[in-house]
Amino acid sequence: MDIDTEEVQVDKAIKLGNDLVEAILNASPSSLLTVKSLIEVGAPLWYQQEDGGLSALHAACYIQNPELVQLLLDKGAIWNCVDDLGNTAGDVALSLNDEESYRIIRDAGLRSEFLLHVLSTKSENSSDVLRSVDGGPFGSTTAFLNSRLIFSRDSYGQEICSVVSDGITVGVMMGWERGIMRRTVEILCGEHPARSSGLRVLNVGFGLGIIDTMFQNLDPPPSCHAIIEPHRDVLAHMRQNKWYDRPGVRILEGRWQDFVETGDIYGEGGWDVVYVDTFAEQYEELKKFFDILPDLLDGPESRFSFFNGLGATNLLFYDVYTQLSELHLKEIGFNVEWVDVDVEDGSPTDRWGDTKSYFKARLYRLPLAKMVQM
Repeated sequence: MDIDTEEVQVDKAIKLGNDLVEAILNASPSSLLTVKSLIEVGAPLWYQQEDGGLSALHAACYIQNPELVQLLLDKGAIWNCVDDLGNTAGDVALSLNDEESYRIIRDAGLRSEFLLHVLSTKSENSSDVLRSVDGGPFGSTTAFLNSRLIFSRDSYGQEICSVVSDGITVGVMMGWERGIMRRTVEILCGEHPARSSGLRVLNVGFGLGIIDTMFQNLDPPPSCHAIIEPHRDVLAHMRQNKWYDRPGVRILEGRWQDFVETGDIYGEGGWDVVYVDTFAEQYEELKKFFDILPDLLDGPESRFSFFNGLGATNLLFYDVYTQLSELHLKEIGFNVEWVDVDVEDGSPTDRWGDTKSYFKARLYRLPLAKMVQM
């Protein structure tokens, strides 16, 4: 095929794609017939308008037509494409209180992600649609572990552990998460039947040590408290703050995957409470952690949770990952309860300061997982 012919075909595809978006936005009965005919003649459903980035799926949500949303997805529309403002079609549906269209898109995303994770188990390549392509410390575990971390306080006194890459500062952990961690400890430990004798606690990822400090402040404190942490700067921070000297605390220096191989992660007799909050690991690594949970926990009364922050810069992505994690936990025999935590405290202070926002949802979905009793 020569270059002139390719250009003609590209121009034709662009015109068909733009005609499709405009026909949907017109929203008359006759235009909807035109929509179906444009799809039949090959109007590209991946097309997004040059001015604004609207796709056909965005347009269908703007006219609040769930039937058309379903048709577009069935024909191959991309459920997670974003417009120039960073909004997905699902975000548009939410903004218009169109719960049916939103649910259709979310479920399409969930099916897509679930299938891709099934296929990825047969391939060495990750298939995660939402996976970050960032090769820096924000999206690569290796790059993160080789980066320098900064421990500081912002102008409001908030504790921050951050990493800088290409002039962008991102919080690895920030003081505003304290409310999430407090509620997590309450859910994991509050009514635990082994609480009075001292819980056996495993935490993966120390960060600022917020949740580990809360575990230590339990009465009585944990009888055994293991912390897995791979980053040299965090380990130095822990030494500086005397964590290595605390009775009953054992610090495992490395990634959790390292201690699966050695067996050190399993403890003696299993754990009462397990919590995971890693940085720069993608969902497929969390899924691998799910798979070893039955061997980590002491029994049906044991409890598991994780920092549920994947995809949290977008409400649709966050919802899909929340649903996906519940499906995968149920696959291995766990019941999951969700507790909503409002992360907006009404304070006039800017919790992000000079760092990049990594959690934009108003409500944090806190997971509590327990093994199903047979």
